[in-house]
Amino acid sequence: MLNRVVLNKFAIGVSIVLSAGLALAVFAADAAKPKKEGFTDTPMEPDGKWHVHDSERPNPPIVTPGTCSTQDKVGTAPSDAIVLFDGKDLSHWQSTVKGQAVAPKWKVEDGCMVAEKGAGSVFSKEPFGDMQLHIEWSAPTPAAGNGQGRGNSGVIIMGKYEVQVLDSYDNVTYADGQAGAVYGQYPPLVNACRKPGEWQSYDIIFEAPKFDADKKLVKPAYVTVLHNGVLLHNHRQIIGAMAYKKLATYSFHEPELPLMLQFHGNPVRYRNIWVRKLDKAE
Repeated sequence: MLNRVVLNKFAIGVSIVLSAGLALAVFAADAAKPKKEGFTDTPMEPDGKWHVHDSERPNPPIVTPGTCSTQDKVGTAPSDAIVLFDGKDLSHWQSTVKGQAVAPKWKVEDGCMVAEKGAGSVFSKEPFGDMQLHIEWSAPTPAAGNGQGRGNSGVIIMGKYEVQVLDSYDNVTYADGQAGAVYGQYPPLVNACRKPGEWQSYDIIFEAPKFDADKKLVKPAYVTVLHNGVLLHNHRQIIGAMAYKKLATYSFHEPELPLMLQFHGNPVRYRNIWVRKLDKAE
């Protein structure tokens, strides 16, 4: 009987020690966790969703940035990007013939996709709306032609809103049609073109237009463009869809549409094309 009492007391003692140890471990683990900084008693933001410096407001996701390209080396995309061309194949692209999607006839060589004569323009298989687009291009060398006939192509967002691609190095044309122009609407702030044959980059932030239930425009498109790291357009309001010798206008379209690379008679090269779809932060 005495042994049972002793054993029970011993078991109770061990249990108390273990419980205390567990409690200390939990306390230590909680203490090791970083405390959320912020407040919940500050004024509300204008949208009424979060307090100023709200401790419960979600933090942004972590993204690993890509590397920059050089003339001899292709950079990499950020970890959350959709890579549309990595120098290997045209699996993310298609062309159209009589309204039907067909395999693109552009060629892939030396890690580049090249506009081929008679091949027409190409479209991304995936549609996009608000986005960040990175694309690199190189005008043909030796340079041939002049004005709009020299290194002409185009990055046509949603198949409607064009940022002009043109060899504008020592080559004069109408201002709203040179490299980096919002074609037919706005000349670039500066001419940042490199020599033909050298690699150039566009970094484009695009906000798609918005239409209401009656298909009426309620918010125009906006674009920000950097050419070789130089700002050409800063949140520029787009007048409407690209037009030649006409005033651009809007017509209803879906909130996401494919990206288009234009063939305009010149074998312009493209590489390192990626897109990040943009969602508004909470």
